[in-house]
Amino acid sequence: MKATTKKMQTQYEVQKEKVIAALDVPTANDALRAVDELRGEVGAFKVGLQLFTSAGASLVEKLVRQEVRVFLDVKYHDIPNQVASASVEAARLGVWMFNVHSSGGGEMMSTALEKMSETCEKESLDRPKLIAVTVLTSSNKATLQETGITQEVDQRVLQLAQLAAKCGLDGVVASPLETRLIRERIKKLPFDIVTPGIRPSDATSDDQKRVMTPAQAVAAGSDYLVIGRPILKAADKAAAARTIIEEMANAADSIQLQ
Repeated sequence: MKATTKKMQTQYEVQKEKVIAALDVPTANDALRAVDELRGEVGAFKVGLQLFTSAGASLVEKLVRQEVRVFLDVKYHDIPNQVASASVEAARLGVWMFNVHSSGGGEMMSTALEKMSETCEKESLDRPKLIAVTVLTSSNKATLQETGITQEVDQRVLQLAQLAAKCGLDGVVASPLETRLIRERIKKLPFDIVTPGIRPSDATSDDQKRVMTPAQAVAAGSDYLVIGRPILKAADKAAAARTIIEEMANAADSIQLQ
């Protein structure tokens, strides 16, 4: 019994590092309060478009000084030189991970990685993980068709993930529904799959269309789970995070026993 408990505790710690709490809040004070409540309960925190626009780079720098792992989720998508320059500045902020839109193309992604890596080496900075967004979890086939893309969603995701891997990026953002396909078809290792669209079984999907539970995402092979409302909107954020991580740990333990 003690050995089983110890094993689960270890698995809990492993899964905890996979949880990225999404700071989808309007102000820096809201974000800092959430970080204080969740510090030590999750592996990292996501700063997205709303918060970055509201609070700016100064908040990111403050979190980094507090030794908080920051996933800067602003999805750079512009001409290669602009995205490369922005990527350099993201590295200088000290973020742990940030992303670009893979639909910007191979030159954009390769240039961003190259210039950012060169700067990190020259300035003795820790190089952040650079990952590429494939297809947003709010999108479905109809959404793609509106923009002239006739592929099925999973095939479009795979195509963009393969392009990101070819460009040397560290991974992709994809819904948990495509995780297994990416794992099967992309042999580059390590290659992180970061999955938003995570909802506990008793939660609503909100504006997400392609979703899974935390346990399902772990079983599918996700490396990191971005979780927002189910944690941030809970009366007890830390307790909500622990419940989700316990579900993930149980799922991971079940996989190992198979």
